[in-house]
Amino acid sequence: MEEKYTLKRKTQYGILSIAGVGILLLILGYFIESPNRQELWANVLINNLYFLFIALFGGVFLALHKIAYAGWYTALKRIPEALTKFLPISAALMFLIYFGMHDLYHWSHEGLHDPILEGKAAYLNVPFFFVRMALYFLGWIGLTYLLRKNTLDQDLNPDLKYHNRGKILAALFMVFFAISSSTMSWDWIMSIDAHWFSTLFGWFIFIGMFVCGIATIILLIAFLKSQGYLEYINKEHIHDMGKYLFAFSIFWMYLWFSQYLLIWYSHIPEETAYFAPRLTDHKILFFTVLVINFLFPFLALMTRDAKRNLKWLSFVAIVVLIGHWLNVYMLVIPGTIGKTAQIGLIEIGFIALYLGGFLYVVFTSLAKTPLLVKNDPLLEESFHYET
Repeated sequence: MEEKYTLKRKTQYGILSIAGVGILLLILGYFIESPNRQELWANVLINNLYFLFIALFGGVFLALHKIAYAGWYTALKRIPEALTKFLPISAALMFLIYFGMHDLYHWSHEGLHDPILEGKAAYLNVPFFFVRMALYFLGWIGLTYLLRKNTLDQDLNPDLKYHNRGKILAALFMVFFAISSSTMSWDWIMSIDAHWFSTLFGWFIFIGMFVCGIATIILLIAFLKSQGYLEYINKEHIHDMGKYLFAFSIFWMYLWFSQYLLIWYSHIPEETAYFAPRLTDHKILFFTVLVINFLFPFLALMTRDAKRNLKWLSFVAIVVLIGHWLNVYMLVIPGTIGKTAQIGLIEIGFIALYLGGFLYVVFTSLAKTPLLVKNDPLLEESFHYET
């Protein structure tokens, strides 16, 4: 069985139209809303992070299931592999942050007389910031490239050495990811509010990344099946993806509340400094994020049938993706722009432009190789998967 996805002109035009609308909105927004440098760089960072999280989750999805000896996911391997192809683009976009450091990170300013920031200066300084960034991307891009290459080599050769090598590469990726995902979240997000710290923050960012990635894979499965592909992906595969979306939306809320609870029971100043501006200056958005990212998927996916209905699951995935973009927005905006921030043409334009570029990379990747891997010893298990 072999399937080769063809990227149709209609799909290409649709993707280019999304990017084109983004550019048009950015131009209109620039003249109508007159954004300052801080607003522009904050939007660049928000969308860099959001689409990086989805791309990086592709590697996480592959590696987690590989080291867990899971078989059910084998038939849909190409989708998370395609997500990782955006990582080099994410790297280039993140390094552009160099030109907006002073607009985003207070600690990057010279001549500060702040005892807390001076105490963190050995870690929070611009050269070391970008050295760490380079190491993160070298590890992520290098290891996901090796994971993809190993799968392609296995397509040509049934030798079990490729299956065993894949487990080693997956383990290496997860060890590197476990460390780098936490430090990345401290560097790029938590250091915006450099007086604040949280021992849960790395986990909180990871679970948000997990939910975004699962939602994206669900939508790609739905699109490909609507085009007549992936006939071997059955209700059981869909059900498992639905369970992931349901369960990790709950876990996201658990971690969110675990951080917020620290204020509620003792008013710890370090915590209050982070949450107070979000509650006072962005109260509606603050609670909207909770409703969209927890309450809605919790109620929408509570039943077994809801998790097995691909159309309904796709709708929930779209809502959740919107909710988690708003979550990233809430992570960045209060510490950069502050109470004057609002979602307008600039914000929507950036989303559309990034989305168009992301989809172009992913669909181009899907079109380059058959949608079904070959010679994987767990492939038959995936074809006949039952729960």
